[in-house]
Amino acid sequence: MKLRYAMVCSSNQNRSMEAHSLLKREGFSVSSYGTGSHVKLPGPSLREPNVYEFGTPYKQMYDDLRRKDPDLYKRNGILPMLKRNYSVKAAPQRWQDNAADGYFDVVLSFEEKVFDIVIEDLNNRKHSLLKSVLIINLEVKDNHEEAAIGAKLTLDLCQELEAVECWEDSIDDIITAFGQQHNRKMLYSISFY
Repeated sequence: MKLRYAMVCSSNQNRSMEAHSLLKREGFSVSSYGTGSHVKLPGPSLREPNVYEFGTPYKQMYDDLRRKDPDLYKRNGILPMLKRNYSVKAAPQRWQDNAADGYFDVVLSFEEKVFDIVIEDLNNRKHSLLKSVLIINLEVKDNHEEAAIGAKLTLDLCQELEAVECWEDSIDDIITAFGQQHNRKMLYSISFY
């Protein structure tokens, strides 16, 4: 089965882009999105994040932060993250603004509040295709190490979904077994396009 995937996180583009990058390298049809109002990256302090509009090229963010404080943003992993991001796609996209991208078979989020936002957004859309979409939340902490682990788990989960004839028939078993095997909190829901 060849499914189309969307990776969705909040606003900093770390977990979704790490998973996007890995799945893309493995030949999956994948896109990635954020759900916040802006892209927020760590700044010199918690009160001073770097805020960008969705659609701002990753390369532009990279150049901006490199100009501001290259040592800080290299040390905290933001410059390498942005370099990875612009090798995957040009700019971050907002989930709620990209309905024109068509439909996805599976949407994966990495925190429960994003899972809720995706479900609410899908439920508020016009369901003209009546095509099912599986929304899964795989809880992943928002740091570079956990994002890499989460991406590998996402790949494993997507490979399991690809291996079944029809995910609708086996999703309960897949999610339960996967969550237990990897000791991860898993949520899922089904919506429609």
